[in-house]
Amino acid sequence: MRDRIVFNNPILKDRRRQLRQDQTDAERLLWRLIRNKNLKGLKFWRQYSVGPYILDFYCPSQRLAVELDGGQHAEQFIIEYDQERTDFLKSRSIRVLRFWNSEFLTNPEGVLEKILESLDIPLSRLS
Repeated sequence: MRDRIVFNNPILKDRRRQLRQDQTDAERLLWRLIRNKNLKGLKFWRQYSVGPYILDFYCPSQRLAVELDGGQHAEQFIIEYDQERTDFLKSRSIRVLRFWNSEFLTNPEGVLEKILESLDIPLSRLS
């Protein structure tokens, strides 16, 4: 039997709040572009927890996590942690898209296009 997932675990509330206050420039910009249903009417949450993990951005209706990674994510132990995290989310039918902060800051339109391409909504709704 699959264990029950706790969404926005109250134990992680202070950590989520701190992460929202300490956003990177890339996170701040992406949030400005997708908040308030600005991306094709989809609701995204920032610093949303699923089980023991806090996601940068999460769209519940699409079961989609969007992660913006800084340079520290190139370190081996963080690569392994990120893979465990992705495996956990995938086992709960949550898709994960990862982008480097620098990739997003230099090409925000391209990253938004990749996010849109990953969505499971009719093309007519995307126009």
